[in-house]
Amino acid sequence: MAEKTACGLDCYDACRILHEEGRIRGDADHPAGNGALCAVLNRYMDETERITKPRVEGKEVSMEEALAAVAEAFKAEKSLLWRGSGNVGVMQEVTDLFMEQIGGCLTKGSLCDGAGAAGIAEGRGVNRTLPLEQIEKSEVVVVWGRNLTVTNSHLMPYLEGKKLIVIDPVRTEIAKKADVFLQVAPRTDYYIAIMLARFIFMEDSEDKEWMEEFAPDFEEFYDYTREHRIKAILNYIDLDLGDFGRVLNYLRDRKVVFLVGTGVQKYSTGSYTLHAIDSLAAVLGLFGREGCGVSYLGESMLGFVNPFETTCKRVSKVDTEFGDFDTVLVQGGNPAASMPDSNRVIESLEGVENLIYFGLHENETSRMAKIVIPARTFFEKEDVRLSYGHQYVSPMKKIKDSAIGISEYDFTQYLFGAFGFSGLESEEYYINAWLSQCEELNGELVSPAYEALPYSEGFGEEGDEEFAFIEEFNDDFVNIKRFTKYRKESQNKPKDETLWLLSPKSKKSINTQFVRDNRVELNPVLGFKEGEKVKVSSEHGEYIFEVQCSEYLRGDTALITNNTIGVNYLTPSIISDEGESACYQEVKVRVERV
Repeated sequence: MAEKTACGLDCYDACRILHEEGRIRGDADHPAGNGALCAVLNRYMDETERITKPRVEGKEVSMEEALAAVAEAFKAEKSLLWRGSGNVGVMQEVTDLFMEQIGGCLTKGSLCDGAGAAGIAEGRGVNRTLPLEQIEKSEVVVVWGRNLTVTNSHLMPYLEGKKLIVIDPVRTEIAKKADVFLQVAPRTDYYIAIMLARFIFMEDSEDKEWMEEFAPDFEEFYDYTREHRIKAILNYIDLDLGDFGRVLNYLRDRKVVFLVGTGVQKYSTGSYTLHAIDSLAAVLGLFGREGCGVSYLGESMLGFVNPFETTCKRVSKVDTEFGDFDTVLVQGGNPAASMPDSNRVIESLEGVENLIYFGLHENETSRMAKIVIPARTFFEKEDVRLSYGHQYVSPMKKIKDSAIGISEYDFTQYLFGAFGFSGLESEEYYINAWLSQCEELNGELVSPAYEALPYSEGFGEEGDEEFAFIEEFNDDFVNIKRFTKYRKESQNKPKDETLWLLSPKSKKSINTQFVRDNRVELNPVLGFKEGEKVKVSSEHGEYIFEVQCSEYLRGDTALITNNTIGVNYLTPSIISDEGESACYQEVKVRVERV
């Protein structure tokens, strides 16, 4: 009989896996899966060479010697744990308990979705996951800055037979299938949401009855939308009234779901974009109704009591000053390549006396580390998988034995013993602590925060609050004035020859794990040829890439996927206005032949 486990890779789907006679396959009975597994799991994970031996100062040593070196390094005065998200099983956080014991630091903020999550919290109070069955019941799906075929492929069956609107700077595979596709300029999503809301008010198609009950400040929001001048903004965002008319034809009196990706919020102003999209959804009355809602990256730990919660001091994950610490443990991550502003990050890492890398694969960070500890894959240990894309929870059962590496729990247990600390519970205790909090729905475990119709009673953690629209004079959003209302268009504006950088995920990798790339995608109208070498530069740095021509891009963009070697030499280490998130796309680049 097949054993059940789950995929721990960082994506929405959180697929359940069947293991039988040494082979794995997708579990077709899992509500979030269709029996297929992605190429990253089925192929690239196995093809990527693992670190098999521990190292200390470049020399291979036994695991006991390497762990002893780690324990010695943690006797230093200032220590930091910087964790990546290549494996998102809950047991990754057990190492936090050791950091608390030694008075070490953890990180705060996000390299992924923090700005958008902050915008959602401003409007809804809490970021609840939209259940898959509500997506299935919808009539119209708006895919906004989310490349489903790459990041969320198991959601595709839920879109069959529905009207499809895609809003994206790139003509993605799903955009080619859309009934309406808006190939928008980067960093204009906020204006699109505001303009759509304004047009809905103008034609009296807003859901006034819903708003009077759940969002009574809608008149103030309408006034705010009116401050944005239509003609100037249409010129700025490179759309016309016909584009908005086609979208509005599908939004009126329909069951509509917005599937919003992280691409719209990789900017300093990213929180306002998600808040504006949520405000648009509120005008349409889409919250708390069958077949309606806004799906972003849900808060997977919502409703759980986290047994790994600590009181550690925290520093920013976006612009960490590694040199402020004597010992830095990098767990399952690659900050030398995945953090923005690689020049700054590498220089900062070089200032660490004891840099420890604990992970599966060689990368830019492991090659810098003084101590290297090989980890175990999620097939080789016990864990629990939550999801930010749906409500289901899966035990991750150990299905393989391995002589390579050590699990996060065993690593933590060793350090507790080496320092003589008490209080660490058994691995089984922590696994059960997570699973025992789940509820059961149709034979499946679901998050304790699961609601069939999120926000049907109201907003906030208790469901008794009103929706808060985005508005200029909201005390928590004083920086909203950073958005230009575009009341008039400058006639003498010089031509901008720089390109917006887009840095989406790749189909062959999870961040900087597995297959790496070396290409920059450009529209042929820019005059570059397929395969030629170019220097791409920004005010933060430069790197040499190979051109791939693509007519699916706008002529004012350069696309470099986030698995590409060198991409983050171009990106800024700035933090979003809200949500303490990285702002990878808050940069324009120049492309030159070499």
